[in-house]
Amino acid sequence: MSKGNYTGAVGIGVADLQRSATFYRDVLGMRELMTFSLPHMEEIVLGWGRKGASVVLMQYTDGSDPATTNLPIKLVMYVEDPVALTAKIREAGFPIEREPERVPSLGNAMIGFAKDPDGYLLELLEAPSEG
Repeated sequence: MSKGNYTGAVGIGVADLQRSATFYRDVLGMRELMTFSLPHMEEIVLGWGRKGASVVLMQYTDGSDPATTNLPIKLVMYVEDPVALTAKIREAGFPIEREPERVPSLGNAMIGFAKDPDGYLLELLEAPSEG
């Protein structure tokens, strides 16, 4: 039996730490929870401050050149209003991969897809109502 195991955060390499932090903070509405300065990288941890994993943006500063763009990575995010968030992402100049729409085979959930500044796929799922 698990004693409270859970994923606390997912880290993604980014090309421009401040640009990505601005996107996650100002466009998606996440809060900056903490920052780390490590010998080989700078990190910014962002989240919504409630349930769910945080996103750790990592920019390498050690001279290495890891791939950070258009990798086959998807971040699944439960959001209150996928349509409004998709419009905000579009207004900020980032690509929309699929407009939000109801998907009957997934319980009629509203789902859309967009990309962040580094081309990571964001799956925007309508958060289930609490109650």
